[in-house]
Parts: sequence; C-alpha cells; structure tokens
Amino acid sequence: MDDAKFEVRLEPDRKGRMVHARVSADEYAAIEKAAKAADMTVSGFFRSLVLEGAGVRPILTKDDRLVMALLLEDMRAIGVNLNQVARSINSGKSIHPSELDINLGNVQRIQAAVMVELRSLSKRAGHKRRGEG
Repeated sequence: MDDAKFEVRLEPDRKGRMVHARVSADEYAAIEKAAKAADMTVSGFFRSLVLEGAGVRPILTKDDRLVMALLLEDMRAIGVNLNQVARSINSGKSIHPSELDINLGNVQRIQAAVMVELRSLSKRAGHKRRGEG
C-alpha cells in the first residue's frame, strides 16, 4: 500500500504574500458589511472568496478541521480492516461473507459522512458569506 499521507492542519499557514484589489468606497463598505455579517475580518472574507473561487481550497474552521481529522481516522481504520480481509483472501483463507459485508457497509457509511460534511461546508460557507447564518 502507498505510504502517502494526507495532512490535516489544525493551524493555518503563515501568509507571506499580498494581493491588492482596488474598490470604490461603496464597494468597500459593502465588503466590510458582508464580512461583519459573516463574523470575519475583511481580509479573511476576501481570502475565502478568492481561494474558494479559484478552486484552491475551502476555508475551514478549527471545528471543520477536527471533523475532517476524525473522518480521516475512520477511513484509515476501515482501510486497515479491508487490507486484513484482502490478505486473508489472497492467502487462501476463507472469510465469512458477513465480514466483507460489514467492511463494505463501513465504506459506504464513511463515504456518506464525507459527502454530508462537504455539502454542509459548501452550504454553510455560502450562507455565512452572505450573512444568512
């Protein structure tokens, strides 16, 4: 199995580059109002829009990162179980069909949980930026 690791950062990277955008006084006031409604700084609000719009990455809160880390740990545990089942089958040992059913059910449950979380993140991010809650 590949030893590639997926890193879930609990602390954001230090920002070393600046992006400048010129806006009118009215546009800035609208941006400030929207950022305040989203309980974000103007910089954080602008960064979240730009990064998500560019498809780079969603802006995750500390709670979001914790949920993703838990889902990742669940996926790793399921992967370990599936590898054990595959090794048993490949070595000629028989396994009870229910063991495979349980593992496949776990894969489906974690897939559904990830999809629900991603949908929630997308929906919440849009609502938060628009000040809808």
